[in-house]
Amino acid sequence: MERNLMKGNEALAEAAIRAGCKCFFGYPITPQTELAAYMSKRIFKAGGVFVQAESEIGAINMLLGASASGVRAMTSSSSPGISLKSEGISYIAGSDLPAVIVNIQRGGPGLGGIQPSQADYWQATKALGHGDFHLLVYAPSSVQEMVDMVTTAFDNADKYRIPAMILADGLLGQMMEPVSFPEVAPTEYDKSSWATNGHKNGRFRNHITSLYLQAPDLERKVKERFERYAAIKANETDAELYKTEDCDILVCSYGATARIVRSAVKMAREQGLRVGAFRPKTLWPFPEKELNEACKTASKLLCVEMSMGQMVDDIKLAINCSKPVEFFGRTGGVIPTPAEILEEIKKLGGAN
Repeated sequence: MERNLMKGNEALAEAAIRAGCKCFFGYPITPQTELAAYMSKRIFKAGGVFVQAESEIGAINMLLGASASGVRAMTSSSSPGISLKSEGISYIAGSDLPAVIVNIQRGGPGLGGIQPSQADYWQATKALGHGDFHLLVYAPSSVQEMVDMVTTAFDNADKYRIPAMILADGLLGQMMEPVSFPEVAPTEYDKSSWATNGHKNGRFRNHITSLYLQAPDLERKVKERFERYAAIKANETDAELYKTEDCDILVCSYGATARIVRSAVKMAREQGLRVGAFRPKTLWPFPEKELNEACKTASKLLCVEMSMGQMVDDIKLAINCSKPVEFFGRTGGVIPTPAEILEEIKKLGGAN
């Protein structure tokens, strides 16, 4: 299979087009601007539409409208831009629409900086907009995974009628790696029962809304939505386990940080320490079953993030606080090193 050297942002955009994305709405913000720039040049040739909106708020509402018509549509931004989109994302979820949202995270809060961060974990998995709802959240750790997860995100968004987010960071968005684009046909879903794309020949007029003025009606709708969420939790979790068969210390991380953790685990193993690594690929739903499998032999867990500690709470909940969970993180755009993580592993193992 042919491999191309591509920047993460551009590879993700190309993968989205190949996955059937026909509409892209965006607004420039570092470090994701190359994604929108690539779309502006390429999507027209694939028969799609590109719009640089007047703002992030404009872009997310354009995404809602396009998704309501049944086409595959996507937007992208970076941390403060995603915050501006949060109200529209809630409307998309409340309208039961499939859509893909990309967040190439940067440091915060506020404008923060343009360096890589993972401090949007809570936002993506817990509170991306008001009301009772969830998004599918995928966390790639390589440019190739950015490519692969886009098709999965579009397919599952359509399958469950739910927004999906690719949660990457500036490190993955800006790095260049060899990637291949598998010739996989996007899954086709029948959207005729809900898509608002006309009512010729006497077909029923579909209506998209997130407004339910009668409380029992809204409660019924939310409960139906949570039945779908339960199915997603049962069927769509994914994680990678590395050297966990006999580990005494399990290091948990996701995204770009997981690459650094793997190097630290290799170094620890070379020094005779029984260390393994757990990497969730889905952040919502969180892979609880896979984590419990990974830490069967572990006496302690260490969570490593490019934040002040956000995924660490889900780790504790997933194992029912049955084992100690420690945290090590760098934030503000500082990237942890393998040596730093190794030192934390040694401290946890009593080596220092």
